Amino acid sequence: MTQPIFHRPTITRPTFTRRTATALGLAAIAAPAIAASPADARFARFAAAYVDQRPALSPSQATVLGDHRFDGQVDDMSAAGRRARDNLARRFLARADSFRPAELSRENQVDLALLKNQLRYDIWTDEVLRSWAWDPQLYAGVAGNALYSLMAREFAPLPVRLRSAISRMQNLPALYAQMREQLQPARVPLIHAQTVAKQNAGVLSILDGMILPAASALPRADQTRLKAAAQTLRTAVAEQQTWLDKVLVPGAKGDFRLGAKLYDQKLAFALVSPLSRAEIRTSADTALKATRAEMYAVSRRVLAGRAGGPPMPEASDAATQQKVIEAALELAYADHPPRDGVVPACRAALAAATDFVRARDLITLPDAPVEAIIMPEYARGAAVAYCDAPGPLDRGQKTYVDISPIPDDWTPAQAESFLREYNRRGLNDTMIHEAMPGHFVQIWHSNKHPSVLRALLGSGPFIEGWAVYAEDMMAKQGYLGGDPLFRLQQLKTRVRSITNAILDQMVHVDGAGEVEVMAFLTVTAFQQEREAAGKWTRARLDSTQLPSYFVGATEHDALRAEAERRDGAAFNLKHYHDKVLSFGSPPSRYVRALMFGGAIG
Repeated sequence: MTQPIFHRPTITRPTFTRRTATALGLAAIAAPAIAASPADARFARFAAAYVDQRPALSPSQATVLGDHRFDGQVDDMSAAGRRARDNLARRFLARADSFRPAELSRENQVDLALLKNQLRYDIWTDEVLRSWAWDPQLYAGVAGNALYSLMAREFAPLPVRLRSAISRMQNLPALYAQMREQLQPARVPLIHAQTVAKQNAGVLSILDGMILPAASALPRADQTRLKAAAQTLRTAVAEQQTWLDKVLVPGAKGDFRLGAKLYDQKLAFALVSPLSRAEIRTSADTALKATRAEMYAVSRRVLAGRAGGPPMPEASDAATQQKVIEAALELAYADHPPRDGVVPACRAALAAATDFVRARDLITLPDAPVEAIIMPEYARGAAVAYCDAPGPLDRGQKTYVDISPIPDDWTPAQAESFLREYNRRGLNDTMIHEAMPGHFVQIWHSNKHPSVLRALLGSGPFIEGWAVYAEDMMAKQGYLGGDPLFRLQQLKTRVRSITNAILDQMVHVDGAGEVEVMAFLTVTAFQQEREAAGKWTRARLDSTQLPSYFVGATEHDALRAEAERRDGAAFNLKHYHDKVLSFGSPPSRYVRALMFGGAIG
């Protein structure tokens, strides 16, 4: 799981320090070396202006991007701050509408289409969805990102980053006050309030685990400032926790469901796909049936010759299919790490996947490091794992794959449910998706594209779809020795991506409740109870992100099929992978146009 820079969940490059980024100027970084026409030259200046001005209104995300001009500031989430962001979006949208796409290069036509969609999405989110009034995750995410993004990577000397952290700690109480002022408890869904109440203290884990242990790097005077800022933050977090527990959670009466009208509008912005909600559902239903049939065929191979197995006729009804697949999956579930062994198992899986991709020469590999780590506390509660990649201006910095540990308060039965779902083969599949050759590799390629604007506005379906495609590709290439049980586990994960798209509609449009959702996920999608419960939570906390996996994977499969058809016997898998990732992370419809020709728009 990952997100574009300006839509990354509280969790989607030579190194530019604060000095070099300022000296070069973001306009110089964003602009192409040669403008093909006067219109392209004007667009280059326009794009550079957006890349230069937008981060100032989201300082915490600017740090993630690698723009370190605002590292001491915190986002203004007040009404005035919203007006500033809205005014910027409207100003740039008016300028964007002045361009004639036919006068631009094809690359710039793509960037123009992406920016116009994003600007309209920003305006719609503020004025129609109005999530600032009901989603506390927006504010909590800023608070966590503000500190974590300063300490997670060595983009500048430690004392410089610590001084920025001091400044942000001093400014965070104002953010909490804005959160209390802007949120309308009666509109806040209970699940949102409860999740943020659990995450709130996670900011202090960054303070105590990353900031204070580094205090000795500062001169004595700055150490005194740090100590005072730390106390200010502790007091603010405690006050915020009291408000969350005593006011927001008890008063949270909002509906987490978007409803058909808002859902369809948001879906169009989020996916930039020609597919409607109904078309996605029809396609997903068809894919689910076909993938379960393939799982049945693999299960018959896995169970062949084993004593005590269920009957396995070639033609099966749904009940027989279910029993056979479940019996085969039990073999994978039995091979899982211990409760405290998930992160070490992920590290081993990452190493194995890297060795396999390199040995098979499947794609050009990054020259930057990646590491599996324990997910920071402030970001837990929505996903089991996500890829935390450096922004396009922080070149050469490490990518992290953040893994959520099993919560301490889970019972042994709950922990066992989680471990069965994320067994050793399942964790191998997870590391393919999040890192090798999934998100880590794809985003590294994306950040090599000269358009910083495109990196800012990366397509969720393209990014997530590539990671799902990579899982399937690795299994078909014979990863783990062509183990059929791994293929079965990978197909189960493919079913998860398909049912994600169905689930999103079930929850936000069809009104499905917990009982229906849990039955759908645990039976139809073969998910363990803990995975299904987590997905039920995730579906309520967000909308239109879950379909990105299925829609994106379907588009990637179609792109490769088209390339194979065109190239015939000359098709080369590594060349194809490098080519399809060379355009950054725009929606697949634009990648198709850039690769094979056709209209953009």
